[in-house]
Amino acid sequence: MQLHNFNSGPSILPKEVLDGAAAAIHDFNGTGLSILEIGHRTTHFVAVVEEAKQIVKRLMDLGDDYEVLFLQGGATMQFMQVPMNLLDENGLAAICDNGVWGHKAVKEAQLFGPVQVVSDTTAAKHTYINKAIELPSNTSYLHITTNNTVEGTQWHQYPQVDLPLVGDMSSDIFCRPTPFHQFDLIYAGAQKNMGAAGVTMVVVKKSILGKTTRKIPAILDYQKHIEAGSLLNTPPVFAIYVSLLTLRWIEKEGGLVEMEKRNTAKANLLYDTIDASENFYCPIAKEDRSIMNAVFFLKDQNREADFLALCKEKGMIGVKGYRTVGGIRVSMYNAMPHSSVVAFCALIKSFA
Repeated sequence: MQLHNFNSGPSILPKEVLDGAAAAIHDFNGTGLSILEIGHRTTHFVAVVEEAKQIVKRLMDLGDDYEVLFLQGGATMQFMQVPMNLLDENGLAAICDNGVWGHKAVKEAQLFGPVQVVSDTTAAKHTYINKAIELPSNTSYLHITTNNTVEGTQWHQYPQVDLPLVGDMSSDIFCRPTPFHQFDLIYAGAQKNMGAAGVTMVVVKKSILGKTTRKIPAILDYQKHIEAGSLLNTPPVFAIYVSLLTLRWIEKEGGLVEMEKRNTAKANLLYDTIDASENFYCPIAKEDRSIMNAVFFLKDQNREADFLALCKEKGMIGVKGYRTVGGIRVSMYNAMPHSSVVAFCALIKSFA
């Protein structure tokens, strides 16, 4: 039976990336050593890091005023590393709370200074994105979660602000052409659209750093990581290599323009099928629906277990909604083939 991997993360990877990673486990680039045992300061691995950085900058169309870092700790660590580095002693962090991950960013930032929630959609169960943002005059930075994996919403136009804009792009990085230059700091866990779990990419405009007098532990200081070229400590070597293979695949397939074409087609097919269904509905405002994570429900919730059982029977993996939201969630990351979405839509139509 063919499996269709709709997991929200760690998620589907292109077959050629899996094949390349598997080969490197046995022999990395003809060195006779596994990628799992190669020295992280050798010229072989430094070349991996540098190539990955260059592809990221090409995809983002960013210059040398930005630095690319590959760190550990996941996006969750960035919830506190961002305010530790950017929250000025006399300022505040402005954060959009449009779901689970924005809410967690608020809680962590509060450990380092005052926080103003400037967009909160809790009352509407996060079924839309409130874009009417007012920033206090002493705002140090604005933080948004560009795609809300749990709730199924996505920013399709970003706030225009004249202060540092921070984006958690963990679940929609490289899914489409994006004005990355609007952001001063971007972070993303790799395990959705750019690799395997274990590494987090941070892209930061160097001019926004060094503004705080707060004492920052070296391992949490972006400037220290920049000086060390992402090698301040032993990095997640294998995860970075898988990210490099994935970045190469994105470029080879046609870059972000092609990714957007494919992802939009998949999302439109699924949402059109849901909207036309007698058994399912999507409560997310149409203008804010995510092209990465579709969250929807059965009109008769008593039948949800039956539908999930049918999904399991048909090889539809990872479609149960997040534990705090419930319902159905279908994640359609870059590597998800269009045929899998076609198969899932056929299942929706056949469920009676």
